[in-house]
Amino acid sequence: MINLKLDEFKSWIKNQRVAVLGVGISNRPLIRYIHNLGARVTAFDMLDDDDVVLKRTREDFESAGIEIEWSVGADYLTNLKGFDLIFRTPKMRPDVKELLAERERGAVITSEMEVFMELCPAKMFAITGSDGKTTTTTLVSLILKQAGYQVYLGGNIGTPLMDQIDHIRTEDMVVLELSSFQLSSMRISPAVAIITNVTPNHLDVHKDYQEYIDAKRNIYLYQSFMGRLVLNANNYVTRSMVVEARGQVIQFARKEAGITCGAVVKDGWLCYRADNQDTPIVETAAIVIPGKHNIENYLAATAATWPFVKARDIATVATTFGGVEHRLELVRELNTVRYYNSSIDTSPTRTKAALNALAERHEKVVLITGGKDKKSDYIGLGEAIAAVSKKIILCGDNAGLIRNNLILEAPFKNVDPQTLQILEVQTYEEAVLLAHKIAESGEIVVLSPAGTSYDKFRHFEERGNLFKTLVNALN
Repeated sequence: MINLKLDEFKSWIKNQRVAVLGVGISNRPLIRYIHNLGARVTAFDMLDDDDVVLKRTREDFESAGIEIEWSVGADYLTNLKGFDLIFRTPKMRPDVKELLAERERGAVITSEMEVFMELCPAKMFAITGSDGKTTTTTLVSLILKQAGYQVYLGGNIGTPLMDQIDHIRTEDMVVLELSSFQLSSMRISPAVAIITNVTPNHLDVHKDYQEYIDAKRNIYLYQSFMGRLVLNANNYVTRSMVVEARGQVIQFARKEAGITCGAVVKDGWLCYRADNQDTPIVETAAIVIPGKHNIENYLAATAATWPFVKARDIATVATTFGGVEHRLELVRELNTVRYYNSSIDTSPTRTKAALNALAERHEKVVLITGGKDKKSDYIGLGEAIAAVSKKIILCGDNAGLIRNNLILEAPFKNVDPQTLQILEVQTYEEAVLLAHKIAESGEIVVLSPAGTSYDKFRHFEERGNLFKTLVNALN
C-alpha cells in the first residue's frame, strides 16, 4: 500500500526546523518519529531543567541517540523564533502571542493529531463530548475489533498514533478521542464524528461557553457529503447541530425523542431504528457496566458502528466489557469494604453520573472528592452526593465549592447537612487512610474528584494510579 500523502510529508519535513511544544505523552513518540525522518527538532517545555520527569525524558532520548535542542523553564517560549513547523500542545491556546508572531513570520502551526488525521489512510471514527467520550471511544474500538477489524485507538485517550502511521492500512479502522483543546484549531474532520453531549466544561481555559461549543463543532464542520455525524437527541446543544451537518446525521436517545434513524431504547432493549423498524440488539439490563449514562454511551457507539458491524458484535461487548480504567474501577475488597477508582471524573457532571450509577445499585459510599475547578456548573452535585454518601472526604482546590454545594442541596434529598460527616485533608495519603478508618462493613470507598488533577498531579491517570497504590497498601 502506498500512502502518497505520507511519502510527501516525509520528503517535506527532512531538514525542516521543527518546534514541539510540550514533551508529554503524545509528543514524545512524535519527536522520535520526526527526528528519524531528518527534522531538526527543538523541544519546548515549561518544566524546569531539574524536574525528575523531564530529566528522565531527556536521558531516554539521549540513550536512543535522539539529539535535539531544548528550551525549558518558565520562559521557555522566548526561544520560539525562526521555525518552519510548530507542533502545539493541545492545552496551549492557539492565540498565544508567541505562536501568533511565528505564524505571521511564516511558520506552520499544527498539532500531532491534526497531522495524523491529515495523513491517515484509514476510516476514522472520532468521539468528543463533555462527558462519556472515553467510554464511548473504548466501546467503538471494542465493537469494531469484535467485528474483525484491525483497530488503532488513540488521541486524548492517552495513546499517540503518529509513530504508528506507517503500519495503518486503508482497510483498517482508527478510533480517536478528541478533546476541545485538540479540536480548537482543527480544520479536518473524520469520516464518522460522534458528539456524546455538550455541557459547560473547561471554562478555565476557553474564553466562554460559546468558544467551547465552537471547538466541538470542528469535529464535523469539515466532513464531506459522505460523512456520518452521530448526535445526542436528548442534549439541547447537540440536537441543534443537526442543521450544520454536511453528510448523514444519525441520532441516539435514551429517552424517546422522536428520532427516525439511530439508536434508541425500547421496551428495555437497546435497538437500532431505520425505516420505522427497531432491531433489538441487547437488553439494557444485560449491559455489564452500570449506570444510565453508560446506556447512552452504548447508544452512541451503536449509532456510530452500525453500518460496519453486526448486532451480535455490539451485544457481545455489552455483556462482557467491565469498564474503562479509572472509571468506577474496582481496585480491591478489604474487610468487606470495596474500593473504587473513578479518577476520570474530572467535572461535577462526571461525578454526578458516577454517583447516580451507584445510587441505582443502592450503594452506601464513603466519598473522596475534590480537584481543580474548571469554572464548572456544580448544580445537582450536592444532591447526587447526599443520595449515596454521609461520609465525604474533601481533598483538592475545589473543596470549598463542593462543601457549599453539598450543604445547600442535601435538604433536597431530605438529608440534614448536620448529619453529614464532611472531612477535609491535604493529601491523598491522608484521604485513603481516613476512608479506610471510617468505612464500615458493606460500604464502598469511591474516589470521584469532580475536578481536574492539575492541582496535585500531571493528569488523571497519575491521580488514579496513586489512589490504587495507596489502597493496595492498606492492611
